Amino acid sequence: MINFVGAGCGAPDLITVRGMRLLEKADVIIYAGSLVNPDLLEYAPDHCEIHNSAMMTLDEVISVMERAEAENKMTVRLHTGDPSVFGAIREQMDRLDTLGISYEVCPGVSSFCGAAAALNAEYTLPDVSQTVILTRMAGRTPVPEREQIRSLAAHHATMVIFLSAGMTKKLSEELIAGGYGPDTPAAIVYKASWPDEKVCRCTVGTLEDTAKANGISKTALIAVGNFLGDDYSLSKLYDSEFETEFRKSKGHSPE
Repeated sequence: MINFVGAGCGAPDLITVRGMRLLEKADVIIYAGSLVNPDLLEYAPDHCEIHNSAMMTLDEVISVMERAEAENKMTVRLHTGDPSVFGAIREQMDRLDTLGISYEVCPGVSSFCGAAAALNAEYTLPDVSQTVILTRMAGRTPVPEREQIRSLAAHHATMVIFLSAGMTKKLSEELIAGGYGPDTPAAIVYKASWPDEKVCRCTVGTLEDTAKANGISKTALIAVGNFLGDDYSLSKLYDSEFETEFRKSKGHSPE
């Protein structure tokens, strides 16, 4: 069995209990060494064979999995954050399907959740934004034309932008071209939940200067939107006049 496990956003105690237990039982671990906290490998048993996929190709990763399966060993493929978000797991699962090798996925705490925690922020605020867009700038890996930053920015929803900390000048230009004002609140969160976490609050217009001033060019998320401001409406869920299945509105007289 191959287990794709989300390592969480950085801190080793932010892995799920299920993920931790899978690591404790693993015979083979293939981990994304450029992003996953190596402290998580402390959960591995002494006999475990460990591979750093940062130096491996897809063929090499699959070869290790195939050999482990032939030897009746349990493999953990340890991905950063949650494997379903920019995890490149589909191509691995398709190859395993072809080989007839079983696998399961254990979700993890995505870095966009870790960034919100670092910011003490809520992405979805009444009358501000009820939508969160997770995306990235086009780089060596392109994005579909309909998903260019300027097109997504037109929605004025909360945006969390991955894999783009080295392109803040172009990102700022694209966000403004899409309709965000230069003074729209923004933040750069470097290595959320790691010991060297850094939170840099800024605006869409000052993203480049902020990144340069703090020496940030990778391993950071960029959050954009008025959810970072101070104006929002209170939730109806806890309004004394709002009736739910579990609570009557204020002043309701029982029959």
